[in-house]
Amino acid sequence: MTAAAPPQQTGALLRLWRNKEARSVIVQIVTVAVVCTLVAIGLHNVSVNLAAIGKEFSFDFLTAPAAYDITFSPFIDYTSRDTHLVATAVGVLNTLLVAVCGIVAATLLGFTMGVLRLSNNWLISRMVYVFIEFTRNVPVLLHILLVHGIVVTTLPAARQAINFGDTMFLSNRGFYVPAPVPEDGAGIVGVVFLVAVIAAIVFRRWAKRVQDETGTIYPVFWICAGVIVGATGLAFLATGAPLTWEVPALKGFNFQGGMALKPEFLALWLALTYYTSCFIAEIVRAGILAVSHGQTEASYALGLRPNRTLQLVIIPQALRIIVPPLVSQYLNLTKNSSLAIAIGYMDVVATIGGISLMQTGKEVETMIIVLGIYLVISLVISAFMNWFNRSIRFKER
Repeated sequence: MTAAAPPQQTGALLRLWRNKEARSVIVQIVTVAVVCTLVAIGLHNVSVNLAAIGKEFSFDFLTAPAAYDITFSPFIDYTSRDTHLVATAVGVLNTLLVAVCGIVAATLLGFTMGVLRLSNNWLISRMVYVFIEFTRNVPVLLHILLVHGIVVTTLPAARQAINFGDTMFLSNRGFYVPAPVPEDGAGIVGVVFLVAVIAAIVFRRWAKRVQDETGTIYPVFWICAGVIVGATGLAFLATGAPLTWEVPALKGFNFQGGMALKPEFLALWLALTYYTSCFIAEIVRAGILAVSHGQTEASYALGLRPNRTLQLVIIPQALRIIVPPLVSQYLNLTKNSSLAIAIGYMDVVATIGGISLMQTGKEVETMIIVLGIYLVISLVISAFMNWFNRSIRFKER
């Protein structure tokens, strides 16, 4: 027979369980242990079943040659002789490129349309309303296919490309622009630029503190722009202009040299930008309307112009309402970029989750990599936006 637990131990366990904080910690520990156990059992079953059909669960395929081309690789000099790991890196960078560019452009366009929706001009307000409603009620994949079809079919061929001053060329092969080629001394210019940006950030915070304490308003934008542009320009001239440009030139049936923005990237970026911006516009409109109209009337009574009222009174208060749902739109844009495979844009889904999967037959391994990459990107975006949300919330004094 097993001896019963002493009354002292039973009482201690009951007191521990009745403690709210201790109980919550115990429940979390047990939950994590159960989840980890289930995941371990699932992975074990997957490994056993793969071994039964002659497959081995491993990531060794990442070091094997990829043996396929990637048409758009602006950051890595990729060739088909590189490994699947390098191809994955190219796909991740392409995903990050379209996500970052889309988030920036969609935020600017969304804020603009959100303000225009509240314009007193009936025509502008109605036009923006119709565009937003049309865009939001059509699936994003159709927008991507539509924009891609317009880009490919309406733009001229490379030999009849639209010429911008013999330096930039637009055709159905892409948008070709000069590529910067840094020379000796370019690093100094870069350091000066970073120092100027830091100085501008410090000045902006100082100017805001002075405005809160005394009411004195400095032209922050023009001063910061002057510091950044002036300091960087002086450093550029002092180091002997250590930068040249490689201009694209037509050779054969396409352009060579310079930087090329492929039509697939342009179509995906434009479609995701205006699609997401329509949702952001409604969030901005709701945030502005949530601010009491008495705030606007009080600012007008103090003599503030409408644009300064919007900048200093309405938007700072509306941001506290706008930012939380804005995080979801940023995450949606990033995840919607996985639809790039429909138009041949080589993102992480098309590379490691597409061609590499079909070539190696590593379905489980490649999907684990794709899921992990999107999880990390989403967590980083959420962490940054949560930090920004905490920085703009009301602080008690």
